Amino acid sequence: GYVRAGYALPIVGKALLATASAPAMVLVGRLTDRFGKGLRSSPRDALITDMVDPSVRGRAFGFHRMLDTAGALAGVLIAAALMWWLVPAANHGSDGRDHPGALSESANAFRIIFAVASALGLASLALVWLVRDPKSGARDSRHAPEASGRRTRFGVTPDCWRVIALVLIFTLANSTDTFLLLRAGELGHSPFSVVMVYAVFNVTYAAVSYPAGIWSDRLGRWKVIGMGWLIYAAVYAGFAITNAAWVWPLMALYGVFMAFTDGVSKALITDHAPSERRGTALGIFYCLTGLATLLSSYLTGLIWDRVGASAALWLGAGIAAFAVVLIPVLRPGPRPTGKSAA
Repeated sequence: GYVRAGYALPIVGKALLATASAPAMVLVGRLTDRFGKGLRSSPRDALITDMVDPSVRGRAFGFHRMLDTAGALAGVLIAAALMWWLVPAANHGSDGRDHPGALSESANAFRIIFAVASALGLASLALVWLVRDPKSGARDSRHAPEASGRRTRFGVTPDCWRVIALVLIFTLANSTDTFLLLRAGELGHSPFSVVMVYAVFNVTYAAVSYPAGIWSDRLGRWKVIGMGWLIYAAVYAGFAITNAAWVWPLMALYGVFMAFTDGVSKALITDHAPSERRGTALGIFYCLTGLATLLSSYLTGLIWDRVGASAALWLGAGIAAFAVVLIPVLRPGPRPTGKSAA
C-alpha cells in the first residue's frame, strides 16, 4: 500500500507543476512529488532486501538503480527533445545563450514536460499493482536476522546508527544536484545543453550501478562508498575551477559517484539492520539524510549567493574528503556474515 501510494502521489505532484499559476502551487506540487518518493522508498528497498540472498544484496540494489536510472535517462531525453522542439529561440542561437522570447517559451515547454511526465507516471503505477509481498514464513526462513547484539531506540543496532552517522556527515556536503546544473548554466550552457549534460550524468549512473553493486558484494561496501565520496570531492573541486567544456566529463564522473554510493549505501544499511527492522532502519536513513540534504542545500545556496559559486563548491569537496578520512575511524567492524558488509 505504501509503495503504491508512493508512486501515485508524484503523478499528482507533476500535474500540479504542469498547471501551476502561482509559486504556492509549485511548492505544493514539489512537496507532493517528494512526499510520494519518501513514502515508497523505504518499503520498496526493504522489499528488495527480503527477496534476495544476502550474498548478492549489493548486486540487487545495483540492478534496481540501473533500471531506475535508465528510466530517468529516457525521461531526460524526452524532456530534451521537447525542449529542443518547443524552445528554438534558446537552442538555435549561434552563441548557445538565451535569446529574446526564450523565457516565455521555456515556461510553456516546462509545463508540457511536466504534463508528459505525469502521464508516464501512470504506467509505473499500473506496474506496481503486479508486485506482491513475499510470504512472511518464506521470507523469515530465508533471511534469518543477521544483525545481532544490543538494540537501541526503534530497535536498530548501534552499528546501524554508526553507518547512518557516517553517511550523514557526507550528506552535509551532498547538496542538491541542481547546483551543478546551475553552475553549468552560469558557464554558458543553454537550457537544452543543461538537459543534455544531465543526460550524460544518467548514462554513467545507469551503466556503472550494476557493476558497483557487484563490486560491493566482493570487495566490501565501504571500499566502494569511499571511492565514490572521493570522486564526489573531485567533481565539486572541478566545478569550482572549470570552464564550459569540462562540464561534460565532470557530470559523467558525477554519475559514477552516484553509482558507487546510492544503491551500495542502502545495501550497507540493511546489512547492519535487524531483519525485522529493515524498513524502520531505511526509513530513519531516508528521513535523516533528507534533512541533512536540506540543510546542506540551504548552506550551499547561502554561500553561493554571498561569497560565490566556487566557495560553495570547494566547501562541498572539503566535507566529502573529510568524510572519507572518517571511514576507517568510525565505521562498524566487519560482520561475521562476510566481507560484503565491511
